[in-house]
Amino acid sequence: MRIISGQLGGRRIHPPKNMQARPTTDLAKEGLFNTLRSMLDFEDCNCLELFAGTGSISFELISRGAQHATLIEKDPLLISFIKKTAQAFKIEEQIQVLPANALQWILTGSATYKLIFVDPPYAIPEMKQLPDMILNANLLDKEGLLILEHTLNVNFENHPNFTKQKKFGTTFFSFFKP
Repeated sequence: MRIISGQLGGRRIHPPKNMQARPTTDLAKEGLFNTLRSMLDFEDCNCLELFAGTGSISFELISRGAQHATLIEKDPLLISFIKKTAQAFKIEEQIQVLPANALQWILTGSATYKLIFVDPPYAIPEMKQLPDMILNANLLDKEGLLILEHTLNVNFENHPNFTKQKKFGTTFFSFFKP
């Protein structure tokens, strides 16, 4: 895994071998960020990454100019990895890692974010409810963007806040606006 572009572009991310996460592939991440470039001003962006895993999306956002990223992750191994990587990249002041179950945190989070990226385990039973859970919790800024990573088996096209879907390899991203 690597950071694709920006001030940290080309830096490698070496996640723990025994982690219980499925990182977004470099191909999918590159496609996602090519799409986001025309939709979002990264410099004005405060970001939330739910089910953060390795934190690679937040690292990419910071690399491209985002000022701050909050990451929600429950696995202690991955929390430690994210913190160590942020320190190695000298961006620890821009990263806040909260050790929590993302589904529970959604109910208690109080800040609003310009960009919310959600990469849950694909088999999570709440997958279809995630957009409503997040939008109803008022975590997304009124001009913000919610992106949910999922597989072909899930279709959000009939959701009232759905704006578009992008596919990169076997990875799907659905975009939502408030």
